[in-house]
Amino acid sequence: MKLVDLHVHSLLSDGVYFPMELARRAQVKGYAVLAITDHVDTSNISRVVPEVVKAVAEINRQVKEIRVIPGAEITHPPVGSIKELVKEARKLGAKIVLVHGESLAEPVVPGTNRKALESGIDILAHPGLISEADFLFAKKQGVRLEVSARKGHCLANGYLVGLWRRLGGQLVIDTDSHQEDDFFTEIKYFNVGMGAGLTRTEVAQILKLTLSFAQSKL
Repeated sequence: MKLVDLHVHSLLSDGVYFPMELARRAQVKGYAVLAITDHVDTSNISRVVPEVVKAVAEINRQVKEIRVIPGAEITHPPVGSIKELVKEARKLGAKIVLVHGESLAEPVVPGTNRKALESGIDILAHPGLISEADFLFAKKQGVRLEVSARKGHCLANGYLVGLWRRLGGQLVIDTDSHQEDDFFTEIKYFNVGMGAGLTRTEVAQILKLTLSFAQSKL
């Protein structure tokens, strides 16, 4: 089964590998599509996003076994700057834009989830104990909410799946990888989803829908 992961970091922010090596290691793990979504804020967005875009263009030109999408994760910004950062990331060439949500593992500014959802993002990463109102707003906006494989960020996965069961909407399962050990295998992908309370059939459906969404961004 081919895998997709829309939240991965390279050496261009705080990951371990250069983008080309990152793509190769993901390919060996069985990935079909990967999004490189390095951390950005007002201090580095004008440098990092163009570097990701350039690197991804070279990967896709030279490597045919895996497809890579240029993206960005807007991380710990002041709430008032999120909308402009999303616009800037897209202008610079990011095809998938995430915002670092109100994870239980880090002191994210309150109100980040809502402002991110109002700003035209694709994925709200590890949204923590997202309110029911914000969950419904994400559903209305078509924003995917992330079930995270990353230590700490995964603490609210069960809560998120519980809301999804009652309210519907769209989930995505991502690694938030920084090194090879973080990457999915097929077994790990399904274990993360089922560990959050999803059935195996539901995990397979999320994978199918995520792959279709990712292919629309290529």
